[in-house]
Amino acid sequence: MSMIKIENLTFAYPTSGDYVFENLHLQVDTDWKLGVIGRNGRGKTTLFRLLQGLESYTGTIVHSVSFDYFPMNVPVPQQSTEEVLQQLCPMRETWEFICEFSQLDLSTDILARPFQTLSGGEQTKVLLAALFLGEGNFLLIDEPTNHLDAHGRSCVAAYLKRKKGFMLISHDRHFLDACVDHILALNKETIECQSGNFSSWFVNFNHQQEQELERNQQLKKEVLRLQQSMRQSANWSHQKEATKIGPVDKGFVGHKAAKLMKRSKSIEARRKKAIDEKAALLKNIEKHEPLKLVSLPYSAGPLLSLSDVSLFYDHRRLCFPISFSLSEGERLFIEGKNGSGKSSLLRCILDSSVSYTGTIKRSSHLIISYVPQTTDHLNGTLRAFIQEHQLDETQFKTILRKLGFARQQFEKKIENYSSGQKKKILIAKSLCEKAHLYIWDEPLNFIDLYARIQIEQLIQEVKPTMIVVEHDQAFKQTLATRVLTLETNASLFNTDPSC
Repeated sequence: MSMIKIENLTFAYPTSGDYVFENLHLQVDTDWKLGVIGRNGRGKTTLFRLLQGLESYTGTIVHSVSFDYFPMNVPVPQQSTEEVLQQLCPMRETWEFICEFSQLDLSTDILARPFQTLSGGEQTKVLLAALFLGEGNFLLIDEPTNHLDAHGRSCVAAYLKRKKGFMLISHDRHFLDACVDHILALNKETIECQSGNFSSWFVNFNHQQEQELERNQQLKKEVLRLQQSMRQSANWSHQKEATKIGPVDKGFVGHKAAKLMKRSKSIEARRKKAIDEKAALLKNIEKHEPLKLVSLPYSAGPLLSLSDVSLFYDHRRLCFPISFSLSEGERLFIEGKNGSGKSSLLRCILDSSVSYTGTIKRSSHLIISYVPQTTDHLNGTLRAFIQEHQLDETQFKTILRKLGFARQQFEKKIENYSSGQKKKILIAKSLCEKAHLYIWDEPLNFIDLYARIQIEQLIQEVKPTMIVVEHDQAFKQTLATRVLTLETNASLFNTDPSC
């Protein structure tokens, strides 16, 4: 057992005048399985970079361990998966890769395939295998569940459960419960660490929020009372001062008024300080402000229908024939193992850019809003993004503010945003678009818990027509009206969202 000690840590990126951390004190036992949570942009990944010594800072970070970070960089993704693993784990042999693959439910066939041709979930599992085959350093694991199906998440959680200690960034509640024993929460104004899994922390957090809300109501009343008292005191002092004016020298009155004015200003200064201190306490609440979406109605029959559609990649059939139709108000969730063709099916519906057989019928004049799985294409300024996609700037920025963006972040380059903030840009764009059908490919990747709750509540209220690929089981069980399960040797269509 050893400790990671952080004292008086202060850090801000050169491109921003805002502190990510200011006078941070933290102590972590390296035997802990520590889950790190918080709003996007709060500094979770930045903390990992600071621990690795990748950023300059003031204060001290003391540790006696070395760190391994996930996801690691793949220098030549065009190489075969086995060659990539040999570069990342030069001391390991092929049989060890195969053993690791069996625990992560990966086919050994992908060892011969170019790494860049693997699905997002397959790439994630391969890189996790490389991490697990490392030298046994303290693990800094950044969002390992993105692109992983439910079975993959279960496998990874079970594997992490057996590890000695790590720090894990994740917004998946079930995943955290399965593998962590401590929670580090980067709250709005504070940073706290407590023993237990996510569920136990969340119970305590909600209790604290209730107390905070009650306290805030009291503080608001107290601030209002102090402000009214200040105004009354100021008016009274000015009235006393005015009695000095006249043809007769009122020395006594003037002297008394001066003393009262001085006393009044002193009281006013103390009250103003009290107001500032109390107003500052009103900032600790995590707000879940409601989002808005205006979908277009479509009542003239099915919006979309597929008949005996089989998908192909590099002459390889991904799944057996798919048939379904989608009517207004339905929310179809597509699930299946990594590599079963979920994202390919979405692209096929969008523009038929994927090789397929069978029939796809889209209703005439059908307007689709799409959230892609990746954010790699995002760069430049937010203003340029708004202009490129012809968005309502006020509406777009209002949505981002509700999703946790600070105003000063609007001036940053998009490439300097966190992965979660980039995904929120794509979601905000989709929410600004009036469409008949919303197709979202893993929309919750990197998205924090609070934003997930906001998005979930919005969809429950508006009930737009949607096709969604998403591995968050709670999200799916709450919102899905139908579930399509893709199998490599069968395609099953269910009507029960809990399937």
